[in-house]
Amino acid sequence: MSTSDHRPIPDGKLIEKMKPTEARQKLSDRIGMQEAAIGAYLRRERPRRNRLVNFTVWGSVLAAILTAGPAFGGTKFTSALQKVFSLQESSTVWQLLCLAAVLLSGAAALAANLASSHSVATKVTSAETCLAQLRALQVALQLGYLNPEDALKLFQQYVAQVSFVDPAAP
Repeated sequence: MSTSDHRPIPDGKLIEKMKPTEARQKLSDRIGMQEAAIGAYLRRERPRRNRLVNFTVWGSVLAAILTAGPAFGGTKFTSALQKVFSLQESSTVWQLLCLAAVLLSGAAALAANLASSHSVATKVTSAETCLAQLRALQVALQLGYLNPEDALKLFQQYVAQVSFVDPAAP
């Protein structure tokens, strides 16, 4: 073998350079593994993101509705609720409405902060983007539009965006 078929490695030994078809296949396999890992991540995290967003929105809306009833209906509203629930004092209606509004509002704020502090939406968006880029890269690599070296650089660039996804856990 000529010296052009070898490349040095850090410890000074020489290793044989991989053939382009073999390199293309290995990179294609690696892209497939990364796609599977990102797909698994998205199947787990999209529903979580949606639950947090929905709970934030609906918790806030329901808390507002609970406080809007007495604000707009006044004593007629609270008297009606007092009769419906067979409560002895009208102050109990106010207490229950306020308590429910506080609980819903607090839970909605908690859900919003959990989503924000864990960057759930941002991570899901990054994973979706990376998955689309990897799929396009896979096609370009398989059709021969990219050589393995350029494809590897792009692969490294794309997966750097999703360092939070474990490639070994599809």
